[in-house]
Formats: sequence, C-alpha cells, structure tokens
Amino acid sequence: MKPILLQGHERSITQIKYNREGDLLFTVAKDPIVNVWYSVNGERLGTYMGHTGAVWCVDADWDTKHVLTGSADNSCRLWDCETGKQLALLKTNSAVRTCGFDFGGNIIMFSTDKQMGYQCFVSFFDLRDPSQIDNNEPYMKIPCNDSKITSAVWGPLGECIIAGHEGGELNQYSAKSGEVLVNVKEHSRQINDIQLSRDMTMFVTASKDNTAKLFDSTTLEHQKTFRTERPVNSAALSPNYDHVVLGGGQEAMDVTTTSTRIGKFEASQLCGPPVTRVQYGSSSTWPLKKSLEESRATSGL
Repeated sequence: MKPILLQGHERSITQIKYNREGDLLFTVAKDPIVNVWYSVNGERLGTYMGHTGAVWCVDADWDTKHVLTGSADNSCRLWDCETGKQLALLKTNSAVRTCGFDFGGNIIMFSTDKQMGYQCFVSFFDLRDPSQIDNNEPYMKIPCNDSKITSAVWGPLGECIIAGHEGGELNQYSAKSGEVLVNVKEHSRQINDIQLSRDMTMFVTASKDNTAKLFDSTTLEHQKTFRTERPVNSAALSPNYDHVVLGGGQEAMDVTTTSTRIGKFEASQLCGPPVTRVQYGSSSTWPLKKSLEESRATSGL
C-alpha cells in the first residue's frame, strides 16, 4: 500500500482524528490551522480558520455535521463541518487541552490547563440550550485540583468521561453530577493519550512511563500492559482485529539529560523520530501516524 503524505501544517502535528465513517480526516497542529482531508486520496477538503494559537485537540460528532476544536488561544470553537463557518466561540482562562462530543452529539466537554494561576476545569455545554453558548456558562464545571487533565474521552453512551492526568491517575467522572465514579492509578507518569475500542467496551492508554495499558471502560479494571523502551505518546485499538498499535519516542529536549543506556542511543539501535499520535480509521487495517520531525521536514522548518 502506497503511503499518502499530507502537507498542510507549518508546525508539528498535535492530533489527528477520523470521523465515524472514516472518509474524512481532521488534523490540528501547533499552528492555528485546522485541516480536513479526504482519507481515500489525501485531498484537502478545506480549513477552519479562526484560532490564533496552537490547536491541541479536534473532534467530529456522530454524523459529521459539526467539528469541535480546542486551542492554546484560550478558546474552544464549534464549526459547521461542511461550510467551515464558526458556530460558537467559548472563551476560557487557559489553554484548552482536550475536547469531545458525547455519543449523541448534543453535549460537548473540554478541559483546560492548569496555568497562569488558573486551575484545571472540565466544562460541559448542552448545544440544545443556546443560552449556555451565548452566555458562555456551562451547565456543569468540574475542578481538578490535584493534577491537570492531559487526555480525556467520553465513556459508553455519554454517561461519563474518562480522564487521564499528569500524575498518571485515571478518573471516571459522571456527566450528570460531576462526581468521581471510579479512580485508579496504574501509570506512574503522565497519560498522553486515551483511545476507545470501536464498541466502547475497552480503552487503551499511552503514558510517559514507557507503557500502554488496556482497561475496561465501565469499571476501569486493568486488563493488560504493553511495555516498551521509550515513552508512549499514542496508542490505538484496531476496529477489525485484536491488534494494538503504539507510537512514541523521546522528546528532543530530553535527549541531553538522558544516559545512552536508558535512552537506547547506542549506535546499533535504529531510532526513528518520536510519534505524537496514531489512530485507526473506522474500517482501516493500518494506522496513521505523524512525527514531530516529519511534519517539520515536510513544511520546510
């Protein structure tokens, strides 16, 4: 199979995501551009222009009518997928790190970073209530005092969200009351990514502690551990087979502070650039990946 190289960003990729059908691919990066592509041939369908800072996250609803993005410009924005028109602008006090639509596409959630004296929050908005959007007032706001949320996804049927934290904890928050339903700590360092299986019964986490772990979506019971020799930046579950794909590597800024033995920098070791995100399409048998160095090289930086 011939790989398709997509060139649409000037900075390194932060997230890539397929829509439910797998025919569209959304990409965001450390530049303000949000791109949408045809996955079959790599043709760029269009861009969503409006952000003024790095875009950390993107999601599309169930029927791909709306797109949600979160950015370091302290905003979360809702877009019309077909026309590219901005439908809503939700301002925050700090960068938006994660975002997503619930199972029905009516409720959105996003989390903000703990920075500039502001604590981390998870905010919930009901798109069926225009007053919440107009007044920028979520119907529920969950404070996260201990460690900030670094990755989050909706749980089965939109009844909860599953959040990974900077300290390695996993929390399951109720989407109705905001209370912590389940709390586990199987990772010793930051959780970089969480991705659900196709039927939403399981999810896989990727962590800086050099492991990826498989969990039950309802109970958060730990099922299996996949160990590597480097930090895992992203992990995905195949929708068709019993396969797990991991992507990762060490950040360039950490190389000088890591010994050759621990960092696996021996001459005989074949080391590629760190992969920042991998994800399967809904009917794909292969994952799509993108690295920091690759995105810089293709953009001429």
